[in-house]
Amino acid sequence: MTGGGTPDGTGAARSVLGRALSVLGAFTDASPELALADIVTLTGLPPATAHRIVAELVAWGALERVGRGRYRIGLRLWRIGALAPAARTLREAALAPMQDLAAVTGHVVHLVVLDGFRALFVERLPGREDLTVRSRVGRDMPLHASGPGKVLLAHAPTAFVEQVITRGLPRLASGTITDPGTLRAALAEIRRTGHCLSREEMTEGASSIAAPVVGADGTVVAALGVVVPASAALPPYVPAVMVAAATASRNLGARPPSR
Repeated sequence: MTGGGTPDGTGAARSVLGRALSVLGAFTDASPELALADIVTLTGLPPATAHRIVAELVAWGALERVGRGRYRIGLRLWRIGALAPAARTLREAALAPMQDLAAVTGHVVHLVVLDGFRALFVERLPGREDLTVRSRVGRDMPLHASGPGKVLLAHAPTAFVEQVITRGLPRLASGTITDPGTLRAALAEIRRTGHCLSREEMTEGASSIAAPVVGADGTVVAALGVVVPASAALPPYVPAVMVAAATASRNLGARPPSR
């Protein structure tokens, strides 16, 4: 046998670690819970191998059983992921201004980063107001269909923006921008004003105001936003959101813009 791997029945040699990672990689935002049969299908592992690896991951805490014969990512794996220096530093820098923003507005506040061609929620603070929001920490969403996502897209390289457009702009709600020209114009407006107003782009009945968080090197590393009812006037929230984002940026070591 060559390559240092172990045949898994799929025609390729894969290490034990590689097979365990393939099991963990089968879980996505669209499929946060999987049955063993789903894992077998998605990974190509033999049922006996998949069952053994899943049992070991459950014992260690990387997976946990939910219901009858179904699994999801375990809290121990999440705790380890939270130790990543970049994510920890960002969340620590943004937490206090996010808390202030949530207290002032009474609404859900998000911290979002770029994750491949998606936007990933890395922090979420609940609001006092009763408003249905589809977000949770660890969930991702399309970049074009929300305020924080468009803030990240507005400050990404042009070639990246064009790749996002080429991959498609699906409609999630009545306000989702699906036309490439309209999206490019919206991104230019975000860069001009320093914030984004988003009306019912991801969820019906919900709108958002978002602004960029800048790192010590001057690049946009995250977007901070608040979700409000679609019936609300959005401009009055802009100063509070921009102050929160600027405070998080300052906590990360960003220099204030020159006048």
